[in-house]
Amino acid sequence: MVSSLPDQTTTTNIGQILSTTESVCPECLARIPAQRVAQGDEVYLRKTCPEHGSFQTILWRGQPAYAEWVRPKLPARPTQPFTAIDRGCPFDCGLCADHLQTTCCVLLEVTQRCDLHCAFCFAEAGDRRLTDPDLTAIEGWYRRLLEAGGPYNIQLSGGEPALRDDLPEIISLGRDLGFTFFQLNTNGLRLARDVAYLKRLKDAGLSTVFLQFDGTRGEIHQHLRGRDLLAHKLSVIEQCAELNLGVVLVPTLVPGVNTDDIGSIIRFALDHFPAVRGVHFQPVSYFGRYPQPPRDADRITIPEVIRAIEAQTEGRIASSSFKPSNAENARCSFHGNFVVMPDGVLKPLTQRANSSCCQPSDAAQGSAQAREFVAQHWSAPAATIELLPAAPRPSLGGWDTFLARAKTHVFCISGMAFQDVWNLDLERLRECYIHNVSPDGRLIPFCTYNLTDRSGRSLYREQSQP
Repeated sequence: MVSSLPDQTTTTNIGQILSTTESVCPECLARIPAQRVAQGDEVYLRKTCPEHGSFQTILWRGQPAYAEWVRPKLPARPTQPFTAIDRGCPFDCGLCADHLQTTCCVLLEVTQRCDLHCAFCFAEAGDRRLTDPDLTAIEGWYRRLLEAGGPYNIQLSGGEPALRDDLPEIISLGRDLGFTFFQLNTNGLRLARDVAYLKRLKDAGLSTVFLQFDGTRGEIHQHLRGRDLLAHKLSVIEQCAELNLGVVLVPTLVPGVNTDDIGSIIRFALDHFPAVRGVHFQPVSYFGRYPQPPRDADRITIPEVIRAIEAQTEGRIASSSFKPSNAENARCSFHGNFVVMPDGVLKPLTQRANSSCCQPSDAAQGSAQAREFVAQHWSAPAATIELLPAAPRPSLGGWDTFLARAKTHVFCISGMAFQDVWNLDLERLRECYIHNVSPDGRLIPFCTYNLTDRSGRSLYREQSQP
């Protein structure tokens, strides 16, 4: 059982212990005690394995402050847990009855094949030895999700899911069973060259393209993906605009590679709005084989991303416009939503409140609201409007324009800090609402499913393959 001591601090010669939790050993994956330790305005996860020694990893750097970012929340346990509690977190995922959040988004990995070999890959995709699950197996996954309380938002993932010719049939199958929101997690290579295929996806019911997009310079793509892909990405965006299909840009942020490009990525997205609905930043996580633990300098934390957005947009987007989630653990993510006004000004719909003023939110309600918001605003709007009054009328100070455009001209900026074996906090993990369907039909939190020890051994992914 994870224990936590919020708002209790102990000062030692190695920093101020803020609270305790549990984690796993990067060498053997054994569950071990851990502490959240502050050193100035930085917070670290510190843990010790009796066999393999001590580990420390940065969690948080600077403002907004770690303590102020947290939000009180009433937990929501799975309505239909599929696995029993035996060994405890993180070894009983399925979900078990000890999980503290209901499902929002579910990843279906429809292939392990890929047409890139990226430097950073959650799935370590490209294993051609694994056969693609057939439609019967995928129908079983859909029905399993309905048993678990669905329908939920579906992310079609892999590997590169667009390598499947029958991906439109997979979407149609889910639609027939009552699922209403489908996003495609893709590098965009096939979509750029095969417009007919993209149209088939749209006609089948695809809602949005979750497009890998690491920067506005060719050398960024070359470094992270092995090729200059910028022209391909632009082609996908243009084709989606023609088909009125929403796009969300998804940069993996790697210090020293593209963290100086954050503002340019946002400007690029706004230049292609409303086809591009927003940007979803993913600070790099370290899965797979790592002979040496990643250095703290190899990581960028949530507050650093928020501050970089403000600095690199010259204050056009203020850091106060971002807030934590009502759904997953507050320290997993951030989001800010904006109305794009006719003159290009971004007016925030979100504003961060002092956490001490917040009433506890309901986790189940937060998950449901997140599903609804993503489905509404990551998809292309049914119609876009430009409000040009035909005749003089009483002025509402621009409020009428703001309210009207809030229905069709919302631009979303968000980020998700996934956990790896070095910074895994089991308290955070138990509030995860992004789940993978394993081949055997279990629902496994994303960070657990992709978790590997230092040598690349997986806790779930390899063991769950057929």
